[in-house]
Order: sequence, then structure tokens, then C-alpha cells
Amino acid sequence: MKPIKVEKTLTINKPAAELYHFWHDFENLPRFMKHLKAVNVFDGKRSHWTTSGPLDSTVEWDAEITDDRENELISWRSIQDADVDNSGSISFKPASRDSGTEVKVITAYNPPGGAIGDAIAKLFGESPEQQLGDDLRRFKMLMETGEIATTEGQAKGHN
Repeated sequence: MKPIKVEKTLTINKPAAELYHFWHDFENLPRFMKHLKAVNVFDGKRSHWTTSGPLDSTVEWDAEITDDRENELISWRSIQDADVDNSGSISFKPASRDSGTEVKVITAYNPPGGAIGDAIAKLFGESPEQQLGDDLRRFKMLMETGEIATTEGQAKGHN
């Protein structure tokens, strides 16, 4: 079965070096990736990832960096026996006219249960495209303002 590939690009008004170094400390990622519970870094190449899955399940894997170009690119892939076989990359390129950095994330994965598992996940509101877009927008907010704006806990209007 073909892996599911998701790609999103967003411009963030910060220098590439600042964005790269923040992202490269993988333990920062749960701060803005909603479904990511924890990343434990073993060394300069390997880490362990724990994320929430459908129906209150937990999905875990070890990953290794496959390409690392300072301030430009980080690529990774899961190591064998991962709950979800996955790979991806994030690139940082200066945006046009000194307007920050273009951040592009590409992920590919084989969902548990294949296409059926992916379809079930989408029924529960877990679209990978939506998830990645939301995560990138939270990353942008965190990097540009130092916090992530949220409506959680706020009243939903007049009663």
C-alpha cells in the first residue's frame, strides 16, 4: 500500500536559524503539536516519540535523523518496529523580500489498518492535512508572539 503523504508550507516572520534551532530541539515539539505527548531525545540522531492515536490509544516509535543541514533542513524516518511507519522533513528557506522564513513540512506514513484506518481516523476528525496545518499555525504563533492563542475554556457566546 502507498504511504499517505501530507505537505504544508507557511511563512513565519522569524529568521531561519531561530526556527531551525527551536524545531531541532524535538522536545519543544509537543508545545505546539496537539497530538504529540512527548519526544525523548537519545542522542544527536535518535529520539522516541509518543503521540495520541484514535480512540484514546497511544502510538509510539523511535526515529532517526536522516539529513540535517543547519538552518535549512531536517529529515527523519521511523526505525523498524514503529507503531506507525513514517518519515518526513522540514525545510527553512528565506521568504521573498525579507518577509521571514518559508517553512515547509512534508510527512509520509502508513496508517495502522492502512487506508481503512485512515478513513476511520478521518471520521473522528483526525485528518492528517488538518492536523499538520493546525500544528504549523500554532508553531507560527508560538515563534512570532511567544504564546499560542486559544479559545479553550472561554465562553462560547451569549446564553
